[in-house]
Amino acid sequence: MTSPVTDLGEVVLDHGSGAQLSHDLVSLIVETLGDVYIGEMEDSAMLPISAGQIAMTTDSFVVDPPFFGNGDIGKIAVCGTVNDLAVVGARPLYLTLGMILETGLPIAKLVRVLTSIRETAREAGVQIVCGDTKVVRKGEADQIYLNTAGVGVFERAPLRMRDVRPGDRVILSGSIGNHTVHLLSIREGLGFEQRVLSDCAPLNGLLDELFSAIEPGAVRSVRDVTRGGLAAVLHEYAAAGGHTIRIEQDALPIQFETVMATDMLGINAIHAANEGCVALFVDPAAEEQVLALLRSHRYGADAVVIGEVTEAPEGIVLMRDADGRDSVVEELQGSELPRLC
Repeated sequence: MTSPVTDLGEVVLDHGSGAQLSHDLVSLIVETLGDVYIGEMEDSAMLPISAGQIAMTTDSFVVDPPFFGNGDIGKIAVCGTVNDLAVVGARPLYLTLGMILETGLPIAKLVRVLTSIRETAREAGVQIVCGDTKVVRKGEADQIYLNTAGVGVFERAPLRMRDVRPGDRVILSGSIGNHTVHLLSIREGLGFEQRVLSDCAPLNGLLDELFSAIEPGAVRSVRDVTRGGLAAVLHEYAAAGGHTIRIEQDALPIQFETVMATDMLGINAIHAANEGCVALFVDPAAEEQVLALLRSHRYGADAVVIGEVTEAPEGIVLMRDADGRDSVVEELQGSELPRLC
């Protein structure tokens, strides 16, 4: 039977009124999320957690455009939150889902987002436990904004930046810059979006397989490479540990078409946002094992060593070119590329 909300065609202000249309909208949301939603419509979710320590994170998503070639804002929201939990060594369990909807948003687009959330949550093995929906007037949002909070449990020791040491290898799980190029290509009409797809993916499965197969401590720390790109991650670690990180320019995994697009746009891929790539800081004795394990998984097939943490105490990031010359990788003062995640 067709939902009465679907019959309306688009979101209207009364969908946020708390009255009948609100109930209809919530019913549609719950129906579309299906088995990944386990809320009981109480004011708070009451959840069983048998762990001595949990991880918790929250994030908001204002992606432009919110719908793109191989994903949408819903997929990014689940991946971003799940990955934030997984990189500290936690097993993601639960997500919340908050939505701000612009009046006039077609219901079909809302269903598309909810379907992406459902399918990505299933892949990641997480459940939606509670949520909230607000409706704003035309022009007060760009179609749809999302907020998710995530809870995970620790079944192994947490991973922290402070555990990174000189000599540790820096490994990337995959190519950088593709998510940025894909969205900018759609936004600016560059024509690269068919050849350069977003890397958006939930990485908790990849990391769980890795952590289960290696000795504790072999991977010192992990960070997902999102806003600010690889450069932001490396600067964060260099500042936290007080050691210089040196990367090899020729080792950076960047797709050829991504290089073409970033050159055209006048940006550097090391500053570009990603949604399915992590940087791992690894004990050199475990380098080959970690690479082999990453490459055996579809989300880590292009994993590569890009550099190392050095003894130098300057706390900066250096890039070595093919001629052996080092240059300082500057940290951006602001964002060249807003609203990509």
